[in-house]
Amino acid sequence: MSPFFSVVIPLYNKESYISKTLNTVLNQSFKDFEVIIVNDGSTDQSVSVIDTYTDKRIKLIHQTNQGVSVARNTAITASTGMYIATLDADDIWKPNHLEALKKCIDTFKNAVLFCNNYEIKRRDGFVTKAKFNFEYHSDCLLVDNFFEANIINYIPHSSSVAFKKDTFFKIGAYNTKLRTGQDIDLWIRFGLHGAIAFNPVVTMLYNFFDPNSLSNSKLNDNRLLLISQYTTEEQTNPSLKRYMDIKRYALAIRYKFNNEDKKATFLINEINVNNLNFKQRLILNCPKTLLIKLKQFQEFLIKKNIYLSAFR
Repeated sequence: MSPFFSVVIPLYNKESYISKTLNTVLNQSFKDFEVIIVNDGSTDQSVSVIDTYTDKRIKLIHQTNQGVSVARNTAITASTGMYIATLDADDIWKPNHLEALKKCIDTFKNAVLFCNNYEIKRRDGFVTKAKFNFEYHSDCLLVDNFFEANIINYIPHSSSVAFKKDTFFKIGAYNTKLRTGQDIDLWIRFGLHGAIAFNPVVTMLYNFFDPNSLSNSKLNDNRLLLISQYTTEEQTNPSLKRYMDIKRYALAIRYKFNNEDKKATFLINEINVNNLNFKQRLILNCPKTLLIKLKQFQEFLIKKNIYLSAFR
């Protein structure tokens, strides 16, 4: 008999994290699941860590390094569960994570994506709650305007969601051309496809890392590829347009950090400035020297357990 959930984990050089992550899966209160791990060509001891486990629900697949999109697609193709629950190899589930997703699924069977609430680990000893642009209380609900609700933190996260396997392939699976933002791309397609369900209970800890991402030129161009895919849909969907304009704003800042002013100007010209708040408009017009100081100040505040965002 097939399990209710297939937990899929892409694995690349996470020897310091994978054991703690996997233990949180095996300690779930809801037990009807399998675990599909795809080793994406790890060069550290990640596989050796997995080999110490004897739980028969764990399946390990090996592939040459092809990126997280291919690894997740491989895992989901090999899965046997009706619902897929995705998990990154360095994030943490609370024991009630799958149980809370199951409740959301049972409550809104016709939704296409099911999301649990989560927290964000900014650094050791400093955790913040995810913030969303909509009202919720304690009960599971359908998100009325997904793209509008999603402009602060992402409601779906690569370690907080579940979806039907057949729906995933129906909307096109993970885009293997994207080396970053492939999960965001998938959430957009889910949002255009059907209803999004949300369980307000916090069941996941997102390990947030952002080393040198502002100056990574190759990833920036990949982010531009993601943004450019939905220009047609934006014309008839004002909420999607606002959501993508905020993506343009964030990418323009990244291009400024990388001294790619022409690309930054191109994106800025594509933005409807009415879709940005006052702080975002102000930051967008700052020179690189001031942006660097603002980023350094934000990092200083994080060390003091204070997190400020341009989204509020």
